[in-house]
Amino acid sequence: MHALTRTARMTGLFYLGMAITGVLGFLIVRPQLFAADDPDATLANLVTHGSLARADVVLELLMVVTQALTAVWFYRLFRTVDPVAAIGIAAFGLVNAVAGLVSAALRATAVQISTDPFGDAGATVHVLYLAGDNLWGVGALFFGLWLIPMGWCVLRSGWMPRVLGWTLVGGGAGYVLSAFVRYLAPDAYVLAEALAYPASAGEFWMVGYLLIRGVRRQSLNDAPPTVHAPAPVAG
Repeated sequence: MHALTRTARMTGLFYLGMAITGVLGFLIVRPQLFAADDPDATLANLVTHGSLARADVVLELLMVVTQALTAVWFYRLFRTVDPVAAIGIAAFGLVNAVAGLVSAALRATAVQISTDPFGDAGATVHVLYLAGDNLWGVGALFFGLWLIPMGWCVLRSGWMPRVLGWTLVGGGAGYVLSAFVRYLAPDAYVLAEALAYPASAGEFWMVGYLLIRGVRRQSLNDAPPTVHAPAPVAG
């Protein structure tokens, strides 16, 4: 297997891990724990489903790990295409990882308070979950920003379909805009969600392309050999 293809598929594998842990945590586990309009129910869920609450923290940590690795491997993949854009992908992706780390700490604190409550424990754990939600809400800025240089690298490299590149650029811009809509017009929730859909489509397309194709075969002959080839061994 060509080294460039191997790097692309490893990037896709980390990206897939990030997607899986994100879906499990946000769409499956979290709704079973957080009751948006009932702090006492949130506390009761954490107490009743303690193992699930701890698993939620672990999923968040796994997402942080896979997000960081994905960011670094994207830099490794695209650094010869456009170094500035590749650094942008890595930097914005690592900011996302830091946001996930803070969110995991907030959830871990909520779990700790549920097992050793003090004061108004229900209100406290509820505020911690709300803070985590808003952390991801404002973090949408960087989830969008990292897609824009990613799409640019797709367009510059020619290693993937150009439509994918434009989908990532447009989806990233929409994701950034959705963060502002969410707070400027709280009632426009449907619009904010709709602005993020192209980004999700582009990301899943990117994951699938990296895993299945890696890069276009005709691009392998043009890949810089000095970057992806193994380093020579001193004799």
